[in-house]
Amino acid sequence: MSKLFVVPTPIGNLGDITLRSIEVLKSADLILAEDTRTSSKLLKHYDIDTPVESFHMHNEHKKLESIINKLRSDSEIALISDAGTPGISDPGFLLVRECINNEVEVECLPGPTAFVPALLSSGLPCDRFSFEGFLPVKKGRTKRLKELSTETKTMVFYESPHRILKTLNDLSNYFDIESQISVSRELTKLYEETFRGTIKGSVEHFEKNKTKGEFVIVLSPK
Repeated sequence: MSKLFVVPTPIGNLGDITLRSIEVLKSADLILAEDTRTSSKLLKHYDIDTPVESFHMHNEHKKLESIINKLRSDSEIALISDAGTPGISDPGFLLVRECINNEVEVECLPGPTAFVPALLSSGLPCDRFSFEGFLPVKKGRTKRLKELSTETKTMVFYESPHRILKTLNDLSNYFDIESQISVSRELTKLYEETFRGTIKGSVEHFEKNKTKGEFVIVLSPK
């Protein structure tokens, strides 16, 4: 029976993977990993010796056809990203869509994703929210920020360590600097940290504290 399993993996703490995810990764015919070196740590930790093949944003278009052919020949393939749920600001959408177009069954397992714990621990309204992922780096960035400046739902962004300060400064230019914001980094890891306060305060905090790790920004609505 052919099937694509979309399997979430821990965003930091290896203990956060589900028992079912481990079972699927062990029983699959092939694992597609965003970075095989990163995923090898997780797979080795749980004694998973399933064959692994790279599948990332730079080769996903080229590999789609061959992967679909494998799936149509009664293979079970598991898709994982470096951390979290594939397709959420990571490769995955194109393959899932192609599977649906080719009538290949797709099953997505529940599991870790970074924005949920960041949103819930922010203290900001989470009954309605807008997940924005990464803002455009250059083209379209200004336009998107202008559009979001009138958003009435809590907003969630992802950001990398080398752009966090630029993004916080950009937010201070398009939103009230006294707006409430929560900035989390290294979620589930040893040095997990969350700043809660105003946009102005977040800029001052991260100007003084040069920190590493991937960030999740949660911003209060207008």
